Amino acid sequence: MEVSENGCHLCAPLVAKSIEEMREQMDAAVSQGADIAELRLDHISHIDPSVDLPLLLNGRPLPVIVTYRPIWEGGEYTGDEDFRLKTLRLAMELGADFIDVELKAAPDFLPSLQEKKAAGCKIIVSNHNFETTPSSETIGSLIAQILSSGADVVKFVTTAQTITDVARVFQILSRCQGPTIALVMGQYGLISRLLSPKYGGFLTFGSLASGKESASGQPTLSDLNNIYGLRRINRQTKVYGLIGKPVGHSKSPLIHNAAFREIGYDGIYVPFLVDNVKDFLDTYNTPDFAGFSVTIPHKEAALKCCDEVDPLAKVCFSYLRGI
Repeated sequence: MEVSENGCHLCAPLVAKSIEEMREQMDAAVSQGADIAELRLDHISHIDPSVDLPLLLNGRPLPVIVTYRPIWEGGEYTGDEDFRLKTLRLAMELGADFIDVELKAAPDFLPSLQEKKAAGCKIIVSNHNFETTPSSETIGSLIAQILSSGADVVKFVTTAQTITDVARVFQILSRCQGPTIALVMGQYGLISRLLSPKYGGFLTFGSLASGKESASGQPTLSDLNNIYGLRRINRQTKVYGLIGKPVGHSKSPLIHNAAFREIGYDGIYVPFLVDNVKDFLDTYNTPDFAGFSVTIPHKEAALKCCDEVDPLAKVCFSYLRGI
């Protein structure tokens, strides 16, 4: 399996409605630079596992995660649970590279594998919180529970109510010893997807196109590769960005990241959707977060947070952190 030098895979979630469309989407994922594709079986309107899984897995053009997400974990599947788990077992036996099973289902699923687990198949045990990002202590306990279930890869996904929530996920991810997928959903969580390689994430998701996301806040593969250059990001990469609300319309990431690449600078420029400037600056206060541009409605609030204000900074509204 190819992987970026930073160890973070780029994964394309495939939400096709048919087997034929999903095969086409696997080819599209390869052409767009994905390392892995997630096959979201729950989006397929009807599936016959013994017939359809070989069609998906035999001769596949890239490694795959097979996911059959039930509605109670944010997916589309509403059918029989035994059928769902049997489908995942068959996918494993047929040589899927990864199987994603929810923590809630893991006690029933993993012991049933016994000696059937195929060599090379890794089990991702996942948990999704669609309301909040819990405390660091709660997330730590969750990770311990996932590991004790027998997971090869830990996956936990939370939802941000503010951008400062994401900092807790970064801190925890940076300390994880084994393969870990740690992402934050929602408009405030975009930076968790863009900066995952910096903090040691096992993978981050990028959709084939806008409208083909499998979760809230996913960027496209094209943006991950062409705007943000995720394959270049490493632990030492300096983070810059635009503080504002809204920020999604800004062309600043396109311009600044292109400039960083042109001069060979190890930095990334990302959009920060911020409600409270002081809280943001107090939270993201390490030297890794090296400088910010500020736009409406936060220009005056940002000036009040500065120790010094250069006359030029008043014109361009840039905030540089002393190192």
